[in-house]
Amino acid sequence: MQFAITTTAVSANPHLKPLVSFPRPSPQHRVRVHPPRHRPNTRASAMASSATQELTITRPDDWHLHLRDGDVMAAVLPHSARHFQRAIVMPNLKPPVTTTARAIAYRDEIMKALPPGSSFVPLMTLYLTDSTSPEEIKIARKSGVVFAVKLYPAGATTNSQDGVTDILGKCLPVLEEMVKQEMPLLVHGEVTDPHVDTFDREKVFIEKILAPLVQKLPQLKIVMEHITTMDAVNFVESCKEGHVAATVTPQHLLLNRNALFQGGLQPHNYCLPVLKRETHRQAIVSAVTSGSRQYFLGTDSAPHDKRMKECSCGCAGIYSAPVALSLYAKVFEEVGALDKLEAFTSFNGPDFYGLPRNTSKIVLRRSPWKVPATYAYGSGVIVPMSTGNTLEWLPSDQPEE
Repeated sequence: MQFAITTTAVSANPHLKPLVSFPRPSPQHRVRVHPPRHRPNTRASAMASSATQELTITRPDDWHLHLRDGDVMAAVLPHSARHFQRAIVMPNLKPPVTTTARAIAYRDEIMKALPPGSSFVPLMTLYLTDSTSPEEIKIARKSGVVFAVKLYPAGATTNSQDGVTDILGKCLPVLEEMVKQEMPLLVHGEVTDPHVDTFDREKVFIEKILAPLVQKLPQLKIVMEHITTMDAVNFVESCKEGHVAATVTPQHLLLNRNALFQGGLQPHNYCLPVLKRETHRQAIVSAVTSGSRQYFLGTDSAPHDKRMKECSCGCAGIYSAPVALSLYAKVFEEVGALDKLEAFTSFNGPDFYGLPRNTSKIVLRRSPWKVPATYAYGSGVIVPMSTGNTLEWLPSDQPEE
């Protein structure tokens, strides 16, 4: 990857309104940055000067996305389709997507809601329950539409009440069939025992559920979703590459648990798994920006009506789809690892899933843009992550061949 001087001016995104800025010094001379050691990429390039900087990368995918349905889906889908080529779509609707037939119908709804001319591809998932059958896994694989199965421990997060109560006791035949079908298991990694401290739920899940599961079925492909702790980092890196991986969200790279309470209770920073200590955030940043192939982009973008977040019992979830690429670039730039951004956003995910990498490109320009306070949908508004802030990197809206 090479940084080269340019003086071209770049206009701000016309769809978004400005707020606050985080100025950052730009390089004053030509430098060379080595590409990722595990996957050299001679085609990725960047241009920089005090006037502008551009970073061209393979078009990313989002390996953990909530699109909801109805009016909310119609409002949020264009934000993901604008920047991502594909997305693993979460199945925790009401009622949940538990069968291949329902996954196909949900996919049809998504395709109909896409903006004209969009090339976005939804990759569907099934919601695992105590009663899911091995036969349903066979049907899912044959469909060509379902790409993974999602494990929600019952009661762990939004719409998880129908989730699994005993993964090895009640789902072992299904998991064994998933090994045969090479169908990944996507894990919300938290226990729901009320006696376990909220901030320890991920660690205890690894010890009591995930480690025994990997030991029992070492060939099962597992994605530990939205990891939040150094315990998760240590576990993932102790496992065989290609069998256990992790998605990482922008909020868990940028925020620690102080962000929930600074200046009063901050409901729009509340998600599950909950934000953790700064030491955990630093461990995740270090892992993700190291160049390891076991981590890839998964926003966990989760839209909720503002009224459902700002109430006496607010929903968990952060809506990050419109700002995610800008925030990931910020994280990688701050640690001097922009050369490793493309592998994280665009290579590691499809490689793990056994899918081809995208061929189109996207350009991120250093052009400060202001995050809107809200995004409207049919009956209300949704507050995005970083509302009220100015972000440094602006992704292009259209793919570049």
